[in-house]
Amino acid sequence: MMARRILLAKLPKSASYLSARCSPASVPCDARRISSTSTRQPQHSHQVPDGRSKGAPSPRLLLGAAGIALAGFTAGMLYSNQSPWEKQTPEPTIVNKHEAANATRPIYATPAEMLTTARQIESLLGPDCISYDPSDLDHHGHSDWSTSNSPNRGMAIVYPRSTSDVSLICALCSTNHVPLIPYGAGSSVEGNFSQPHSGIILDFTRYMDNIISLNGEDMDVIVQPGVNWVDLNNYIKSQGWNLFAPLDPSPTATIGGMVSTNCSGTNAFRYGTMKDWVVNLTVVLADGRVIKTRKGRPRKTSAGYNLSQLFVGAEGTLGVVTEVTLKLAPVEEDSSVMAVSFGTVEDAAKAAQKLIRSGIRLGALELMDDVQMGILNRYGSERVRRMGKWSEEGATLFVKFSGTTEGIKSDLGRVKELLGSQGDESRFFFAKNKQEEADIWAARKEALFTMVSIKPEGHEMWSTDVAVPISRLAEIIEYSKKECSKLGIFASVIGHVGDGNFHVAMMYDPKEPGQKEAVGKVVKDMMLKAIEMEGTVSGEHAIGLGKKKYLVEELGEETIGLMKDIKRTLDPKWIMNPGKVFDP
Repeated sequence: MMARRILLAKLPKSASYLSARCSPASVPCDARRISSTSTRQPQHSHQVPDGRSKGAPSPRLLLGAAGIALAGFTAGMLYSNQSPWEKQTPEPTIVNKHEAANATRPIYATPAEMLTTARQIESLLGPDCISYDPSDLDHHGHSDWSTSNSPNRGMAIVYPRSTSDVSLICALCSTNHVPLIPYGAGSSVEGNFSQPHSGIILDFTRYMDNIISLNGEDMDVIVQPGVNWVDLNNYIKSQGWNLFAPLDPSPTATIGGMVSTNCSGTNAFRYGTMKDWVVNLTVVLADGRVIKTRKGRPRKTSAGYNLSQLFVGAEGTLGVVTEVTLKLAPVEEDSSVMAVSFGTVEDAAKAAQKLIRSGIRLGALELMDDVQMGILNRYGSERVRRMGKWSEEGATLFVKFSGTTEGIKSDLGRVKELLGSQGDESRFFFAKNKQEEADIWAARKEALFTMVSIKPEGHEMWSTDVAVPISRLAEIIEYSKKECSKLGIFASVIGHVGDGNFHVAMMYDPKEPGQKEAVGKVVKDMMLKAIEMEGTVSGEHAIGLGKKKYLVEELGEETIGLMKDIKRTLDPKWIMNPGKVFDP
């Protein structure tokens, strides 16, 4: 059954909003000293099963706030009008707004103040919406497939139920100078969800994972950020619509994280990246205000600034996305896949360039090197290994076709003819049925997880990506492969070569003197080479912690300066996912 629709209202700024939701005694610090006269009522009022209106505070929140208000009143009588929080909680690190705004670097709350803020949130949302468990915090603060990890961990994980909850959380954290870190599935690789300044983590996967509205006739869908993209496509299919969301990153990825990093995946060659499919967003700003980047669901518009694109790829540094409207694509009549091996990575890359320029309507075009194919032969899943022994020479191209059945037959023949001079007959493998099609493509989709599964104890993985114009693709892949091979460690090249994007993964022992530094130098050289070739340091992983210094090399100080101006305007206290993209 379709998830019930959540109607959102525009909310006022943090202090006024807090005054409306909480008693004066329940609001910390200087928020109590700001008038609440500007509080507005929700724009919509729809009844829900318990008789209250959507958009109104839940009975539990009202009771909690009333209880805190009563306690505050009693304490005020006993302590000369001093509220319980003023008795128990130290003032935030910065209490003067002008000092905070003019500070060259943001100053955040102490761990004790962060914990107090988390307890305030718990008292308002309930104990089932928060976790302080160390193992949960470690899971939300570390990635096994990334070197861009921070040693710090958040103070608490909050599981909001609605946009209103997120607004309340942002307002409290803004008042108390507590960092906020949005979290989806944790599948990003550049430290995008790490917590270098500690803070409070917002996890949307427990409660905010609803499909709000599927509009099949209009070919769009409205979802919350915790929705998994695979589950979304399965749901759309179950409702009888021949539609799908065409982005296909990690199978674990959620829509919120996909928006945050402007993800792509194997289908990007045909369908583009996340930015091409976002119609509008609901975003909670740092001070608790709620905006919609578009009011409606138009598939095109030229009205005003394109705010949706401002937040896509911003990694949660400008605001927290709580609702996403996505365009959907029609599912093609038929599909098929093939794999073809080549003697060298360079030959495979050149063949990919030839296919890209051929005009053949391919669904996807992927490359995996000899190291990766060897891993599949030895450690791949049963479905991958039952396809027989994969070639471990040079590299293998995986090609996806989609369209009409007759059109695919024609395209398969054209590809075979086009690549015939570069790969003999025995190197071509065509899926004979749908099961083989799924199994062949699984070899590509399982690559990262297979690598992680064989990582030796104590070793770390450095995985990164770049993208270049397709005419330079073969050159930079060959360059990167040679540089990696000089290290004498595990190193593999894999990529979405259809749009000039590829990845390098290296495993190293951090206890081995100089090994991490050597890997870092290879990564640095690869980034600079991509820039030299008029490419980018990040094709789809965003910037996170790991690529900040290279972003400056790519864009320059003036462009970064403009980005910082935008950041300071929307997040003057620098609490939204701090430490990512660039530093103050």
